[in-house]
Amino acid sequence: MPTHPQEPGRAASDSGARVPEGAGPAPRGDLPPSDPPRPGAANGEPAPDAAGPAPAEDEYTTAIQELEDRWRRALADLDNLRKRHARELERERAVERSRTAAAFLPVLDNLELALTHAGADPGAIVEGVRAVRDQAVNVLELLGYPRHAESGVAFDPARHEVVGVVQDPDAPPGTVVEVLRPGYGDGERQLRPAAVTVAKRE
Repeated sequence: MPTHPQEPGRAASDSGARVPEGAGPAPRGDLPPSDPPRPGAANGEPAPDAAGPAPAEDEYTTAIQELEDRWRRALADLDNLRKRHARELERERAVERSRTAAAFLPVLDNLELALTHAGADPGAIVEGVRAVRDQAVNVLELLGYPRHAESGVAFDPARHEVVGVVQDPDAPPGTVVEVLRPGYGDGERQLRPAAVTVAKRE
């Protein structure tokens, strides 16, 4: 049986086409070579040149800590200011109380002196008590609380408190007929209004 001789080019092509078992396809000459895999890519880890969020988180954490420190310092300063103000206010109150009490000491001294001489002369006792009363009124006026005990003036609801209405033909209607209890002070510094009776309107 005759045998056909093999062509040299075909034989070379068939021998080059044989690939060992288990190997991938041979690279084609018309495709560019693929880049080598980056380290860690096979495990799902980011590449070394990838920008992570760590620096930004550190800046935010530092800023929050600084704000918290400033807030705590502001609270401490406010608490110290409140305590200092309370101490100063209490000290001012104590000074004012001492000043007022010291202003009334001469009044008490004169009252004790009048009681000491109570059995000597009744007329002198009355004059002494009246002098002590005038001294106390003067002290209140110096403290900013003048006395109001005027009769015959027009009724003023800011300075007078009506405790009775009377019929008085000699007094114009709406005027103060009698002061039953003097008032002290004016406006916002009023200790109390004067208790008065007022002429009736016809």
